[in-house]
Amino acid sequence: MQTTKTKNTSTENMLFLKDVEKGLSAKQKYLPSKYFYDEKGDALFIQIMNMPEYYLTNAELDIFKNQTDELITALDLPIEQEFDLIELGAGDGTKTKNLLKALNSKGFKFTFIPIDISQNALNNLENSVKEELPEVKLTPKQGHYFNVLNEIKLFHKPKVVLFLGSNIGNLEDNQAIDFMTQLNAVLEKNDKVVLGVDLIKPTHIVLPAYNDSQGITKQFNLNLLQRINKELGGSFILENFEHLPEYDENTGIAKSYLVSKIDQTVLIKALDKTFHFNEGEKIYTETSRKYNSTILKQILDNTQLEISHKLTDSKNYFADYILNKTSD
Repeated sequence: MQTTKTKNTSTENMLFLKDVEKGLSAKQKYLPSKYFYDEKGDALFIQIMNMPEYYLTNAELDIFKNQTDELITALDLPIEQEFDLIELGAGDGTKTKNLLKALNSKGFKFTFIPIDISQNALNNLENSVKEELPEVKLTPKQGHYFNVLNEIKLFHKPKVVLFLGSNIGNLEDNQAIDFMTQLNAVLEKNDKVVLGVDLIKPTHIVLPAYNDSQGITKQFNLNLLQRINKELGGSFILENFEHLPEYDENTGIAKSYLVSKIDQTVLIKALDKTFHFNEGEKIYTETSRKYNSTILKQILDNTQLEISHKLTDSKNYFADYILNKTSD
């Protein structure tokens, strides 16, 4: 008899296989960025966040460390009312733990519900929170943002949803509109969202964040091909692909690609299928959208989520917007 874990693993592998076949069969080849995050990918991303070029983490950490009281005030939470603090894409929780500590010290009553696609990341976060903040109630949930929204609707306490790290920037604008519309639908009046977004900046600041001098981001992107090799029987030769980031400061859109250095054919055994790559052909892997208030308001246009506050870091690189649901 299969265990639940085995069944889940099998389902995840089938989804991975299906998405890889669909992406590599497209005219513009692509691979979904959510598959970056296996155990090795998690570790590499933590290294990326510590790279001097990767300003995003430190910029938002600046807000969470130095403006925690302002953040809590902006959320306007009644101290006597219990609430759920739900984080989408929680990762290692470095920033969030500053908020947890402040809420706990001020006597707020809440349950922290971190949600992440990576079970490995959730395990690490759960262990660190239990060690550093043993009194905080913790209920981790594994899954992707879109797949857990209906579960959030079942939580009947007031909700504060954290969507940090400019994770929304990994969505195309139409996907971001769809996601925020769905999120709006599962929230009730006066529920709050803390939305972290990377602000539009010049190319010389943005582009190195996705092409660090030590090549960690390159390893992170190439690990996606290695994961296909390991889990799906792929024959990708990593040395035959190059990491290529692009950024347009007029639109605020950064994109990442893997580029074939040569004409080559790759077999994926689990599909019993080969894929041909021309020299210079790109595999699109990720969007990293940058925002300003005008763009964000357009994303929120069909929701009842209104911007109540905007907190920025000391360099004005990053913003955490407080959104309030104004009606049911």
